[in-house]
Amino acid sequence: MGLTQWAYALSETMLSEPLPRRWSHSLGVAKRARSLGPILGADAELLEAAAVLHDVGYSPSIATTGFHPLDGARFLRDQEGADERVVRLVAHHSCALLEAEERGLRHDLETEFALERPELVDALIVSDMTTTPDGEHTTLAARLDEIVQRYGPDTIVGRFIQRAAPEIYAANERVELRLATALDQPM
Repeated sequence: MGLTQWAYALSETMLSEPLPRRWSHSLGVAKRARSLGPILGADAELLEAAAVLHDVGYSPSIATTGFHPLDGARFLRDQEGADERVVRLVAHHSCALLEAEERGLRHDLETEFALERPELVDALIVSDMTTTPDGEHTTLAARLDEIVQRYGPDTIVGRFIQRAAPEIYAANERVELRLATALDQPM
C-alpha cells in the first residue's frame, strides 16, 4: 500500500465515524494539497498524506493532551511508525507552535518534533486554511473569521489564530508566488 493510500485509510478509520465533519475537512485539505502539486515535485505525495492526516489527533481514541497536532503526531510516530516527515508536518501544521505556546505545550512540541522544510509547511498551512470545516474551498479571511467565530476571540484557539494570522497570510503569499513562478516556466 502506498503512502497516500495508507494515510487515507488511517484517517478514515480515525475520523469518519466519531467526527464526520473533521473527516470531510481532512478530505478537503488533501484535495487542496493535491492542487499544489506543481510546486511540490517529489514531495506531492508526502504533503497529501500529511494533509489527510493533519487532524487525526482529534480522534477521541487517541486524544490525550487535547492539543490535536501533538496527539496526532505522537500517535503516528509511536503507534503507526509513520514516515518521519509526515509526522513532523502533522505536528507543526498551521502554526501549531503558537497554539502550543497558548496551551503551555510549546516545549513538548519543539523538543519532540523538528520542523519540516518551510515550503511544505507553507503548503500545508494554505491547504488547511483555505478549506472549510465541511471540506469546501474558501478564502483565508473567511476561514480565519470562521475559526474565531466558532471558538470565540478570547479562547485558546481564538487567541492563537489571531496571533497566527500574519504568518498564515505570509505563507499564502509565498505559496502563491511559487505557483505563479511554476506556471510561468516553459514546458
